[in-house]
Amino acid sequence: MLIDDVFLDKLAEQAKANPRLRMNYDMRTSAEDQSQRMLNALEPGTILPIHRHTGTTETVILLRGRMDEMFYDETGAEIQRFHLDASHGSYALTVPKGMWHTVEVLEPSVIFEAKDGPYAPLAPEDVK
Repeated sequence: MLIDDVFLDKLAEQAKANPRLRMNYDMRTSAEDQSQRMLNALEPGTILPIHRHTGTTETVILLRGRMDEMFYDETGAEIQRFHLDASHGSYALTVPKGMWHTVEVLEPSVIFEAKDGPYAPLAPEDVK
């Protein structure tokens, strides 16, 4: 599968049409593939709650667009902000296991996300 501008444009159009203003594309190769690898097209205004992944780190690579990734402490106070901007060479970060985080999408963006192990829905205690 080739990931090119045509592919990313189609994914971005799906995100725009989705009421949640985002759309993911599962990149696993089979049901037996126990990784989490996906593309996420994100539109400004999409709301991702502050959350954490207690069993895995998360790698985020920006393919296009501009967004901020924010880290929070246990009280919900922002402790760090990373500006990702593909046009300025700021492409990726690692979210440490257990770190509270979310994103603010500043312009239409597409990211590649990877996490260890199979998908598991977030537990209520892992969402603020």
